[in-house]
Amino acid sequence: MLPSGYFSLNHLDMAGRNDLFGQLWKEYAMSDSRYMTQDPFVVCMETVTAVLWGPLSWFIAYAVVTDHPWRHPFQLIVSVGQLYGDVLYYVICWYDELVNGIAYSRPERYYYWAYFVLCNAFWVAIPLGLIRQSVKAVGDAVERARAVGVNDVTSAKKRQ
Repeated sequence: MLPSGYFSLNHLDMAGRNDLFGQLWKEYAMSDSRYMTQDPFVVCMETVTAVLWGPLSWFIAYAVVTDHPWRHPFQLIVSVGQLYGDVLYYVICWYDELVNGIAYSRPERYYYWAYFVLCNAFWVAIPLGLIRQSVKAVGDAVERARAVGVNDVTSAKKRQ
């Protein structure tokens, strides 16, 4: 089971978990204590990741290997969804700290910078790169279609 799925299934008793993933989530919670408090946003975000983005990512991996035509549309969907979730993840935490004075990270700043900022930065940078890649691929495909005289999908279907 992947980490997000593990968290989604076990969020109610995560603090009492002593297996590998339980210990890893407790370690990560040093930078974001919402993972130990059944925070609704965190539970929903991790569940969406486990149920939607995880399985769709497996399809995208298959699509990359097989050069499937649906690769870029699904890559865009997952990447935008992941990026949106990460932006909300960061902003909600920062909002609570700046406006409400609630800090979710331990006072030792290395937890905040190493886990909260750095580990999650990958989940922002990678989707941004994939969004760029897919937007370019879709734009190139539309340009090539126009070059051969296909102005829209309906006119292409009429020709068939």
